[in-house]
Amino acid sequence: MADKRSNIVLKFGIVYFIILFAFGLIVYRIFVLQFVERDEWLAVAAKNKKTDITVKPNRGNIFASDGRLMASSIPTYYVYMDTRVPALHEKEGKLFKEKVDSLSQALSVFFGDKSSAEYKSILKKAYREGKGELQLYPKRISYSQLKELRQLPLFNLGRNKSGLITKELVRREKPFGSLASRTIGDIYADEAKGGKNGLELYFNRELLGTPGVSVRQKVANRWEETVQVEPIDGMDLITTIDIDLQDIAESSLVDSLKSFDAVEGYAIIMEVKTGEIKAMVNMQNNADGSYSENRNGAVADQVEPGSTFKVASLMALLDAGKAKITDTIHTGNGIHRYHTSDMRDHNYHRGGYGNLSLAEVIHASSNVGISLAVTKAWGDNPSGFVDKLYEMGLVEPLNIEIPGAATAKIRHPKDKSTYWSKTTLPWMSIGYETQIPPIHTLTFYNAIANDGKMIKPFLVKAISKNGQTVKTFSTEVIREQICRPSTLETVRETLLGVIEGKKGTAQNMRSKYVRIAGKTGTAQISKGALGYKAGGKSHQVSFCGYFPADNPLYSCIIVVREPRNGYPSGGRMAGSIFKDIAERTMALKSNMKPENIAADTTRHLPFSPPAKSGNFDALQKVMNTMNLKYAGSQSKWVKTSADDNAIKIANLQVTKNTVPDLHGLGARDAMYLLGEMGMIVQLQGRGKVVSQNIKAGTVARKGQTILLTLEN
Repeated sequence: MADKRSNIVLKFGIVYFIILFAFGLIVYRIFVLQFVERDEWLAVAAKNKKTDITVKPNRGNIFASDGRLMASSIPTYYVYMDTRVPALHEKEGKLFKEKVDSLSQALSVFFGDKSSAEYKSILKKAYREGKGELQLYPKRISYSQLKELRQLPLFNLGRNKSGLITKELVRREKPFGSLASRTIGDIYADEAKGGKNGLELYFNRELLGTPGVSVRQKVANRWEETVQVEPIDGMDLITTIDIDLQDIAESSLVDSLKSFDAVEGYAIIMEVKTGEIKAMVNMQNNADGSYSENRNGAVADQVEPGSTFKVASLMALLDAGKAKITDTIHTGNGIHRYHTSDMRDHNYHRGGYGNLSLAEVIHASSNVGISLAVTKAWGDNPSGFVDKLYEMGLVEPLNIEIPGAATAKIRHPKDKSTYWSKTTLPWMSIGYETQIPPIHTLTFYNAIANDGKMIKPFLVKAISKNGQTVKTFSTEVIREQICRPSTLETVRETLLGVIEGKKGTAQNMRSKYVRIAGKTGTAQISKGALGYKAGGKSHQVSFCGYFPADNPLYSCIIVVREPRNGYPSGGRMAGSIFKDIAERTMALKSNMKPENIAADTTRHLPFSPPAKSGNFDALQKVMNTMNLKYAGSQSKWVKTSADDNAIKIANLQVTKNTVPDLHGLGARDAMYLLGEMGMIVQLQGRGKVVSQNIKAGTVARKGQTILLTLEN
């Protein structure tokens, strides 16, 4: 019994001394590490630790006025494979050899750019060469695609065994594509550089946020990152843009630019009472014939506005008491010589307008008429005219939130840095020898619609953070009154006459659904030092105004530069776009019935809807589907009219070699008929044919060009 106890004590003693010895070794090792090898191990640790690594914040989003997302940053990834990872080389590369076939097949299906055999060859070559970064796909993939990629054979074993490497880059996405693309702007590929243009650049500091700081350290052969200073994400922008109105403006403008074969065009819709820009479109023609937003011409172009400026001249005359709207202007034969230069009205070749009232001068857009009125009033004192324009706020800076936005320039006779000639005053009165960006012209017309109060147009109404408003932007007044109330009333009545008057240049814009007021503009485009005729004449046509005329809700400007199809006309070209936008906007935004929006609410509308003339079979199919009554001739080609009871149908005479009467036909039917005769068709506008430059009954010649003007 004693021997057993002795053995137990001996064994415990041995264990005790072993533990004590091990403890001593640990203490010794701690001492060595702490005091002898300390510097050496700190140096090793430093090699496996990276400090002050920038942690990128998330860039703020940009929203439409109703909260719909217009621009946001999303992560994207380049994918690589490190074929050097130890797991792929263990046991003579057993894992790689087992998985290379299935991985090659999966990559071929996933990316669809190479065959399975090609992927296998690439993977095996990279494995032999010990390639550290084999790029698996040349383009970036989304996060959802990356998740799928990680489920492929081999890659589903994790990074340490498969060697799958990702490099994250952020891409700015615009969910609505091209809508307001240039207004929103773009950012650089390296998001840290921020915005390149548009709101992205103007509000770059707010959107960018504040970077954080992290430390990256290698632990157990893996890099672990610890954030020391959290990044602060960028703030969000709430814009004034209305997605639906932006879509209306863009589609209407682009469709018309294509039909006119125009070099570029702009459209801006502004809310009259607030100054909020609801839509802004900047379209330029590309080499392939398509249109895209390449620059912010609507705010950056310093151009001669042409006849839309005549309204400013009229307002100056009336407000200064230099003329009355009923004054008679003797425009003669439409040609008037100022020193060595002739000024012409657009109808001078037909003998001009003769005598016009000042109101009719604006309705007919007479160059001679308005220039005679201005030179009579200020011929001896041109400074008085320019001072009056300045007083009306025409050159006030707008400071709109678009980098590169231009200012309006109207030179002054007393400014010695500019040349004032004997012809400057008359030509300035009709919109030449000035540089007015479209947004400035719109701001002036918006003031007319807004009871004389000129307000600053703006694009961003709030900045928010995590859903909480940080800063708001509201209406800013530039001028409380641009003119006397009596002057304003006269000017507004005159603008109605441009559309509704007997001599109005935009009678085609008269709408059944919304009353429009405004002014057409047609101007030759100067080629700088080469003048206006170098390389042939080119024009800018425009229309600026507001709607509904009796209670204005929106102001709008349309500019079409260098149309190459059709006769350049502010009413026919820009006006048709304006009318389309106005009607579609009111149909979308107004809670009134169309018949109550129209100018003449007492007009009795027919029970039967209007129908296009054209192919009877197609027309009959639609009428039968809609259970509409119709009566009359039923030949292959027909002309239509409507009354309270039915759609009336009459025979349309079509012969093989004679140009038919195309009035009322849609573009497709008209082009089919003329194409059958071998004629070349040019279209201007949209809707139904309202005029043709070759009369009905004329012998049709193969290869002859015919111009058709269409309107809704």
